[in-house]
Amino acid sequence: MRLTRPMLAVAGAAAVLALTGCGSGGDTRKVPPTATGSLESLAAEVKCKPNMQTDADEIRQAICKNTDGRFILATFATDRGQREWINDAKDYGGYYLVGRKWVAVGDNGVVKALRGTLGGDVEIGTDHHAHSG
Repeated sequence: MRLTRPMLAVAGAAAVLALTGCGSGGDTRKVPPTATGSLESLAAEVKCKPNMQTDADEIRQAICKNTDGRFILATFATDRGQREWINDAKDYGGYYLVGRKWVAVGDNGVVKALRGTLGGDVEIGTDHHAHSG
């Protein structure tokens, strides 16, 4: 999948949204099996009504808000497309909850809360605060 400039802009905006989080701490809660499904089914599991931003064959992306906070939810047509998107977005920092062909991006607290419902693995983007000077 070739990432277009608008897709990268949206990825960057998602990552900027994620920068509102604070430092990571250990999460000892039991993680459920990783969820699968469409963007709408994942959104229903975490009780949010998705506000669609991108609806293309290779990526579907929405802004969501629930009682845990605001986050971006994206689904992908291919594993490779997902990994390319995450790798590019992580340059902007933030917290990423990663499942099979989906990702949720938000602050640390939101990602931890979503993980309690959706499962998945947490990935953390580049910390640019460490590069000051």
